[in-house]
Amino acid sequence: IASVLRAWLDQCAEDFREPPDYLCLLKLLDYLKNNMPNSDMESRVQNLLKQFQNQEVEAVDGFCSTSSSGLVDREELEISNPEEFYSFQDHVVAEQLTYMDVMLFRRVVPYHCLGSIWSQRDKKENKNLAPTIRATITQFNAVTKCVISTILGTRELKIQQRAKIIEKWINIAHECRILKNFSSLRAIISALQSNSIYRLKTTWTFVSKDVLLMYEELSEIFSDHDNYLTSRELLMKEATSKFANLDSSEKENQKKSQKRLQLQKNKGVMQGTVPYLGTFLTDLIMLDTALQDYVEGGLINFEKRRREFEVIAQIKLLQSSCNSYCLIPDQKFIQWFRRQRHLTEEESYKLSREAEAAADTNILSPKSQISMVKRISTLFMGSDVFTPPKEQPPKSSPVGGSSGESTDSASVSSCEFNHSETEDVCVTPVSSPEDPLKKSSVGSDKGYDSDKGSISSDKGSSSKGSIFDPGSGSDSGSIPSRDSGSVPSSAPRVLPVYNRQSEGSCIIRVSMDGLHDSVYKSILITNQDRIPDVTQRALLKHNLEPDAVEDYELVQIISEDKELVFPRDANVFYGMNSHVNFDFILRKKA
Repeated sequence: IASVLRAWLDQCAEDFREPPDYLCLLKLLDYLKNNMPNSDMESRVQNLLKQFQNQEVEAVDGFCSTSSSGLVDREELEISNPEEFYSFQDHVVAEQLTYMDVMLFRRVVPYHCLGSIWSQRDKKENKNLAPTIRATITQFNAVTKCVISTILGTRELKIQQRAKIIEKWINIAHECRILKNFSSLRAIISALQSNSIYRLKTTWTFVSKDVLLMYEELSEIFSDHDNYLTSRELLMKEATSKFANLDSSEKENQKKSQKRLQLQKNKGVMQGTVPYLGTFLTDLIMLDTALQDYVEGGLINFEKRRREFEVIAQIKLLQSSCNSYCLIPDQKFIQWFRRQRHLTEEESYKLSREAEAAADTNILSPKSQISMVKRISTLFMGSDVFTPPKEQPPKSSPVGGSSGESTDSASVSSCEFNHSETEDVCVTPVSSPEDPLKKSSVGSDKGYDSDKGSISSDKGSSSKGSIFDPGSGSDSGSIPSRDSGSVPSSAPRVLPVYNRQSEGSCIIRVSMDGLHDSVYKSILITNQDRIPDVTQRALLKHNLEPDAVEDYELVQIISEDKELVFPRDANVFYGMNSHVNFDFILRKKA
């Protein structure tokens, strides 16, 4: 018993976190006092109880608190004063964002990331499930919204001043890269690629060439090519390294990077690594979707458990690396950061239109990555997402060069966290205007707007994609993109993914026509599934009565003006069009 309890307390102490009473821990302590008095185990349990109680106090008083005592009153929230923002040095901002990210990431309970747990978060009884992950997502959203509000919040700014703020945020993102903080780095890049910022064509022309090149290189880290292979490899390469490995194709940026890196080395303080948690959540949800818990005979599927453990082990490794950081909180910045009033999608788009009228197609635009970075925006918030009026994206080549990736529309769309009860986290890319071959095959008038896996497409949008989780409020001109949910490369077989049929299975996305048109569900289908089975599972996923199968028809969206209606007993796998996006709707029969 002592051996089991020791392993349980060491490896899964969070099982005993039950504030405010900690009944299980107190029962265990009572048991130990009676059966193992004055033992090492007893003192260990007492220390754990004190640790939990102290953390509860910190959660109330600390910066990451969600209680009223830890936040600025709504009346005190303000739009950023540019001069105050300028007063913070770039590396100070990056260090403080990293400090906040580290504090939250170290508290993440790794097993809460499992698909079997995370996918249940939207059920009413689970509103307090995985609070440490939700806190990380909330921080990601706060960084993204802070970037947008500093750029758009002050109406009186001149174009050149707004461009300087964009440059400052790009430099801050670069400092985050030096600190190996991939979470805030992705949040900043995501905000800069949001539609309300991306559409400021004139402003972007005033951003210096060197800074634009730096921005492009940072954006490339999160390219969705080969299932985000670049960011995955970089994360694993630098997970336990002392310092960031910085390479730049531009001499000035390379010189600047090496100078900053040398300063870090001279301090003699090693850096940890803060990952973008969404990648791990995606992989674990895809694993949970694709592999059964049990095999024939009711035996546990250890292959699934082994793969899940590989991902959990990576998270724990990165959490350990975060102990290397030696960052001191700057209360002045933290208070400033808390005071920022976050603009809604509608407000930011309105201010963007005020700053610059409808886009002039002759003005060059900043490079827009199809890979688009995740905005975990509104992931858990229930607010409606505003879909701004559609604008025709420009056809000119972006500043600093054209996008180096070319992908057909059938393989562009991807959604991370594909299998959640409501697909609430999707990468929100801004479509790249220069490649007409990437136009969405889903009608441009069909906006996918929801804080849960939102998408909205412009006419002429070039990619499909819609925060960490993969699915946040999208901007006009953006369509959700999916993380194809990879698994470790040692996997013996290819797991089913969205938009690709492999080994007799694939994942499709199904939304409800009319009632829940803005929320899709990911469903795993095989070559044995027929219409009644798929329809019933889709109804269950949308929390509708599964017995109403006969009242609905399944329809695949082929293009803006074409759709495929399946006959009553058709085989969905063989009957679907595999050359377009695997997007379906359930429609009530006439």
